[in-house]
Amino acid sequence: MNFFARILRRWYRTIPQNEEGKLLWGKYFRRLLLRLILWFLGLSVGITLLYSFMPIPFTPLMLQRCWEQSWDSKREVRLLHDWVSFHEISPHLQLAVVCSEDQDFLEHEGFDFEAIEKAYVYNKTHKRKRGASTISQQTAKNIFLWPSRSWMRKGLEVYFTFLIETIWSKKRIMTAYLNSIEFGDGVYGAEAAAQHYFRKSAKDLNRQESALLASVLPNPLVYKVERPSAKVREKQQWVLSQMRMWGGRIDYENPNTPKKSGR
Repeated sequence: MNFFARILRRWYRTIPQNEEGKLLWGKYFRRLLLRLILWFLGLSVGITLLYSFMPIPFTPLMLQRCWEQSWDSKREVRLLHDWVSFHEISPHLQLAVVCSEDQDFLEHEGFDFEAIEKAYVYNKTHKRKRGASTISQQTAKNIFLWPSRSWMRKGLEVYFTFLIETIWSKKRIMTAYLNSIEFGDGVYGAEAAAQHYFRKSAKDLNRQESALLASVLPNPLVYKVERPSAKVREKQQWVLSQMRMWGGRIDYENPNTPKKSGR
């Protein structure tokens, strides 16, 4: 009891008072909020700097999926994840996900405002909503945040997208994305997906395999790599056609993004 009493007394002394000894709770909570914000900014920038060169061991989604699997008798608890460097990921897969998910990845600074505007107009008249997240936004969400559609999570996604676009290179964003993205139930990252589905390393994935992996995004729990539906096969062929339009390669140093009409 003496221990807790000392803690309470110490905390009480931190509450500011006026000349008459009245506790200034408003001032106290303003100071507390400022400290929390400064701590959050410091930690988030520090972790982002750390992750700019260190492998990312796990993500919140991985933990959530393990929890869901443990309570579902029809699913096995599985977490396949093996971090590999940028040069150990097939250039075909890098190009495939850009063609499938974010064709302006090399050009934008984290956000595709044209796609956001189109999605906003579309979603006003359709029940099934269309997303406009870039690879940078998906990376920020996967690495730092939890799956949710709340405004708080979206706001934090904007913040962390700004951070990684400021601190990381496009190659690092792609490396983090392809090492953390979900390719199936309990299968995370390019290396785990390549080993699990094709019995080979991520660096050895060919164009067809890469396009197939990209075609199950962003809903790999519905669309299956091992049992691709007609819709997935159709998407795979579309991705392959886009890869040909890009010249079969992706150039980070001198972006080779195909120019849209009107640009």
